[in-house]
Amino acid sequence: MSLRLSTVILPVHRWHEGGRERWRRAEELGFHAAYTYDHLSWRTFRDGPWFGALPALTAAATATERLRLGTLVSSPNFRHPVTLAKELISLDDISGGRITLGIGAGGNGFDATALGQEPWTPRERADRFGEFLRLLDRLLTEAAVSHTGTHYSADEARNIPGCVQRPRLPFAVAATGPRGLKLAARHGQAWVTTGDPKLYEEGTPEQSVEALRGQVERLGKSCADTGRDVAELDKVLLTGFTPDRNTLLGSVDAFVDFAGRHQELGFTEIVIHWPIPDSDFATDQAVFEKIATEAPGQLA
Repeated sequence: MSLRLSTVILPVHRWHEGGRERWRRAEELGFHAAYTYDHLSWRTFRDGPWFGALPALTAAATATERLRLGTLVSSPNFRHPVTLAKELISLDDISGGRITLGIGAGGNGFDATALGQEPWTPRERADRFGEFLRLLDRLLTEAAVSHTGTHYSADEARNIPGCVQRPRLPFAVAATGPRGLKLAARHGQAWVTTGDPKLYEEGTPEQSVEALRGQVERLGKSCADTGRDVAELDKVLLTGFTPDRNTLLGSVDAFVDFAGRHQELGFTEIVIHWPIPDSDFATDQAVFEKIATEAPGQLA
């Protein structure tokens, strides 16, 4: 299978001041998909512009025709399955069935406390994520859902006419731990990773590749345990968080070398950040666009 190349466009630009043009340009450059982060604010961007993911994707859907669109990733931190399902069905309809939901357990960043709650423990995040994902799966595939859970409930929630994509829009489940990988195996059409966060500061590219190899192997075991062929899942690497993050977009050759090594591990899609000057994602725009247009042909 040829390796797909996608991008992630952070929601930091006003729509009429460069926002729309970036999504249109992503389609022109031939990216498989363009995603955005689903946060209320994020890291070093917290004190600057940051727009909502689903409204931004809705606008992007009307500005593009072929490009797949999605979140990388949504989480339970500030969302509820019932309201999220309604918004996703609407977005899937507006886009003509071009939406992928990237979804994960969330973390302990700003989103975790923005609604005034105490941050959840890792165990509680995992518990909530499992219940959230199972209920969301039902809400997107059944016309009416009632459910009483530990953390989330629904009372005859209606979702008619359902998704354009059948039986529902695809889930790309972000996970590295055993419980999350089991959810990816059971509910996902794709699996997402950013690598091993313990290697971010002082790890080597070689260590990162081995860590990712281990994650892919554990995903395969989780799939086997649930009676599923791991080949059914796309395997998505969101770049920017591995030890070679500062060099992989330096040239077409550097990226092709990076992507080829990860394609050998079984990854089917690699996602690179749209350049943002004066940030961790500052990349030469011309080189970025050259990678977008030239690298896929070398990775077929």
